[in-house]
Amino acid sequence: MSLDHRRLCGPEESQPPALWAGTAAEDEEDEEGAGTAPRDPCALQPLFARAGLLSQAQGSAYVELGSGTKVLCAVWGPREAAEPGPGRLLCEFRRAPFAGRGARALEPAVRLGRYPRACLAVSALLLQDGGSALAAAISAAALALANAGVEMYDLAVGCALCRPPAPAASWMLQPTEPEERRAAARLTLALLPALNQVSAVLGGGRGGPPEDWAQALRLGLDGCHRQYPVLRQSLLRQSLLRAAQRRDAAATA
Repeated sequence: MSLDHRRLCGPEESQPPALWAGTAAEDEEDEEGAGTAPRDPCALQPLFARAGLLSQAQGSAYVELGSGTKVLCAVWGPREAAEPGPGRLLCEFRRAPFAGRGARALEPAVRLGRYPRACLAVSALLLQDGGSALAAAISAAALALANAGVEMYDLAVGCALCRPPAPAASWMLQPTEPEERRAAARLTLALLPALNQVSAVLGGGRGGPPEDWAQALRLGLDGCHRQYPVLRQSLLRQSLLRAAQRRDAAATA
């Protein structure tokens, strides 16, 4: 057999990929489920949040979930808008654009009336997707806006849920990436906990009758309230750090 050096030649004998499709899928399921016990559907993943990491932006925040999801968010502005009108909030999620969806989740939290003819730009970068990425991005964006000194009614807290495909399965809080991939239905919501106001709901799939979706909403709202103190504590920690830096600068001046 003559060789064609312009390309990589495959083996002379091969098997159709359909022959191994079932085995590969079964192996993947076995690897994902091996050694893992059923988890509490109401349990939240460990949440780490920190504000004020990027010196190049007016405000910034980093949010990490226990599943490995990592989101870095930056805020610029307010800047003068090119077109006259009320204040505008532009959001970008650099994995899948959610400009309209993300802005709707955050706008109720921001006092845009304080910024007429101005534009606020929010950019969220997904560093690693371990599941519940959009919910983590919403929380990071709200934290970055507050860190930038933007006047807000409250912090928007995001929470994701999914329902496994098994019959009569319960909704689970903050699903991991494998759990989301196998889910029959998904739900992401954003809440302003201090105002008890839902700012966004996004969901779809086979989630069961309306009362099951209502149960998922109640579970998600509880998850948002439980994450709220962590975000507030991160913001308070950064504010105290800034105050200490100003005192040190004044003392050495």
